[in-house]
Amino acid sequence: MKLALIALAGAVLLAPASEARAGGGPIIALVTSETTNQLVAVDLPSGRIVKRLRMPADPQNVAVCGGTAAVVSVRAGAVTLVDTATLRVRRVLRGFGSPHIPACSLDGHYIYVTDDARGQLAVIRSRVVRKLFVGFGAHHIAVSPDQPRLWIALGERARSISVVDTADPAQPHLIGHVNPRGLAHDLAFGPGGRRVWVTYDVGSRVRIFDAVTRRPLKTLYAGAPPQHVAFNPYSKHAHAYVTSGDDGALRVFALPTTRLSRTIRLPAGSFNVSTFGSFVITSSLTNGRVTELSDSGRVLLDERVAPFTRDVAVTTLP
Repeated sequence: MKLALIALAGAVLLAPASEARAGGGPIIALVTSETTNQLVAVDLPSGRIVKRLRMPADPQNVAVCGGTAAVVSVRAGAVTLVDTATLRVRRVLRGFGSPHIPACSLDGHYIYVTDDARGQLAVIRSRVVRKLFVGFGAHHIAVSPDQPRLWIALGERARSISVVDTADPAQPHLIGHVNPRGLAHDLAFGPGGRRVWVTYDVGSRVRIFDAVTRRPLKTLYAGAPPQHVAFNPYSKHAHAYVTSGDDGALRVFALPTTRLSRTIRLPAGSFNVSTFGSFVITSSLTNGRVTELSDSGRVLLDERVAPFTRDVAVTTLP
């Protein structure tokens, strides 16, 4: 499971959703359906299915970087690059051990993919340009929105987090490790990049770390594990959105106070969460429902689009 990546921490290059809905192109959710080996393109907020793209076996996670969506197929050991303007497959890259989480470089020109089995971070442009060993189990990944840094959890129950320098985005290098103080699952940089939120596979908490000192600052209740977290880069009021798929809940924390402002009911199994503009979207691994909400918590879409939906990212069509 993964936190999907249209958040400030994901460095995704999108216009604010308010602008897109006011006169730009259609907003499309790209949803992975691993049991049918498809990437499903869903119009927002109507829920109309625009297209189904065939993917290599077991497509689990997706991220949008500029005009490219990267879809990671775990069982096939493949990464599929999709043109987001045409919704057509550009290229399928193979030769990975167990690729898992895609994310975007700070400049949006490169795609980073973790490979659990080989402990590597792959750097992709239109092809793989580098593979860096960061530690076996390399899984969830967080990208700083303002510094050349990645944090990578070494496993879905990670006892260590690798810190990677990306000053040269094509040639990253390992610079250290963080003790997560538990079995870390997901992680994301908050607005401004000064804080990193870490969720856990055991325990109903999320811990906030200082991105520079790498020390924990605060612990918050976050519901049944594992949780996932995202932030809204364009909303007038900054929030952290933390899902608990087993609780079927989205907890909204006001920033910078980290006060819990509300809890919203979601379909069971809604683990992965993304933001685009001031809107929030989740996908359910249990019943295949995609849920879109405004930043006030109003449900704009709740639609079943596949048997199971692992991950979701958002793009706009021309």
